Amino acid sequence: QVQLVESGGGLVQAGGSLRLSCAASGHTFSSYTMGWFRQAPGKEREFVAASIWGGGTEYYVDSVKGRFTISRDNAKNTVYLQMNNLKPEDTAVYYCAARAYYSGRYHLPSMYDYWGQGTQVTVSS
Repeated sequence: QVQLVESGGGLVQAGGSLRLSCAASGHTFSSYTMGWFRQAPGKEREFVAASIWGGGTEYYVDSVKGRFTISRDNAKNTVYLQMNNLKPEDTAVYYCAARAYYSGRYHLPSMYDYWGQGTQVTVSS
């Protein structure tokens, strides 16, 4: 059983920064593709970024390219999302997700097997 726990959310002014963390337990972390998603009130869950297993590529949704960076520390079983130059439209609950040995449609929530509980990010204007 894989457990994912996010942390690092909060309230920040526009232009500010936050770093989200997602700690994983119960699996060989390096073998998992890790994704970050977000969901704003009344909207569908949206892909934000993914780190492909085995030292593969990182991917981002266009709206966060150049502002957000996904990284992982396999020794600590943790994936991070560094968010800079935050905008009010980034306000959402952010979730991390995991799936083993997968590098396909990483942008689809349905492709992931495990999810964290989410952490709220609120950006004020």
